[in-house]
Amino acid sequence: MVRESLAGDDRPCPVHGRNVLITGGAGFLGSHLADVLHARGAHVFCLDNFLTGQASNLAGLHAQERLTLLRHDIIDGIPDTLPPFAEIYNLACAASPVHYQADPVSTALVNSVGVLNVVRRAERDGARLFHASTSEVYGDPEIHPQPEHYRGNVNPAGPRSCYDEGKRFAETLLTDFARTRGVTLRIARIFNTYGPRMRPDDGRVVSNFIVQALCGTPLTVYGDGKQTRSFCYVDDLICGLTALMASPTEEGPVNLGNPAECSMEELAALILELTGSRSPVVRLPLPADDPQRRRPDISKAERLLGWRPATSLHDGLISTVAYFDRILRDNPLDALRAAE
Repeated sequence: MVRESLAGDDRPCPVHGRNVLITGGAGFLGSHLADVLHARGAHVFCLDNFLTGQASNLAGLHAQERLTLLRHDIIDGIPDTLPPFAEIYNLACAASPVHYQADPVSTALVNSVGVLNVVRRAERDGARLFHASTSEVYGDPEIHPQPEHYRGNVNPAGPRSCYDEGKRFAETLLTDFARTRGVTLRIARIFNTYGPRMRPDDGRVVSNFIVQALCGTPLTVYGDGKQTRSFCYVDDLICGLTALMASPTEEGPVNLGNPAECSMEELAALILELTGSRSPVVRLPLPADDPQRRRPDISKAERLLGWRPATSLHDGLISTVAYFDRILRDNPLDALRAAE
């Protein structure tokens, strides 16, 4: 896990009593990050256009001080009415193909115009800037596992390119801006993350399988089910994000993810076991440009941050299944729609 000096000890916390901005702050990752930063004493400002974020994700903070939540799209800039920030975490962008492909032009603009607005605000405030990039910059990789120096195999004109190429362009824009304007920048390439607060209609494989299993509908496995992903539990990922932001060393993008690789067949079997479901498994055609293998080389994160995921897939899924079981019982109609 992350070193004690970064996880929280007796020394003063760098964000205690300071203003921190999270774009996409009501989303899956953003809300978990808000919890951690709030607990460390920061005044947390969350901007979210609520395309995929939900105010209910921040319910535990709403009744407390030091939280400001605003409905806002970073494509329209960062409101001048907000105070100066010590740190800015840019997490704004739908991460599920179902959502980012629904409006691909907006997805591309969030990763270009929106990112430019964020980095300009960081420059103005003298804020340290964190940007959430993605393992999708590697495309359908030709080397395995994927180290940060691998340049990727991405289709620039495919159905996923609004996100894949959008995130690649964002990295270029940010690194050039930081190099020429002096902004302190940290970039994480985030691999598949799961856990409580994922939406039932998220569209990614963990939420799909769990919702389908709990609802007793067929689990949809695309292709032959041999394709792999590496799943990181959200608590581990958030530790990595905050450790990277606090790191005194900048060495370019850093992979954050769990190097334990799992096939879609294995994931389906594990979720059926944990839910006790008798749902059948059905096969559907593999979507265009869907990567066959995905696993991070995290040696850089281990060296720079002393970070490595601590939660096994089995244990993380137990918590995630319990979360989905609770919310689906409260919203059975939403559950059925999501499982279709």
